Amino acid sequence: MNGEYRMAYLRWAACGTAAAALLHVAIMLGGAEWYRFFGAGEGMARLARSGSVYPTVVTSGIACALALAAVYGLSGAAVIRPLPLLRPMLVSVAVVFLARALLGIPAVFLGSGPYMAELRGRLPFMAVTSLVCLALGLGYAAGAVHVANRTPPASATEDQRRPG
Repeated sequence: MNGEYRMAYLRWAACGTAAAALLHVAIMLGGAEWYRFFGAGEGMARLARSGSVYPTVVTSGIACALALAAVYGLSGAAVIRPLPLLRPMLVSVAVVFLARALLGIPAVFLGSGPYMAELRGRLPFMAVTSLVCLALGLGYAAGAVHVANRTPPASATEDQRRPG
């Protein structure tokens, strides 16, 4: 796969991750029914309905993490300027998405508790979100490979970094 395709995959993954961040904001605004529909579980829906700040804090954290991942994806795709720790961040985001994609469904079957029982009853949801995470993870992995190939190592001297 050439660099142009890797950049396109990373741009796509960054946009998908930004959409996921916005969806999490919408879930907070949508309240208990949105928490329930989007798989947060009955416990989170009940907490949201009762006015607890816990669902908002957790969902805000997820939205912020997704937004940060999207910004790093756009940086890796050269849409915005290069950010510090770009390569390790792209690799980390890829690992998290790929782990969720590959381990999400097995965790539902191996885990115990009421939330895991709820998710076992929502296998189509788990399958779709696992596929989305797989696609996003592969996009970030492709971007990490591209960034690693285009950037000289940090130990390179200044003369080695200059083009031409």
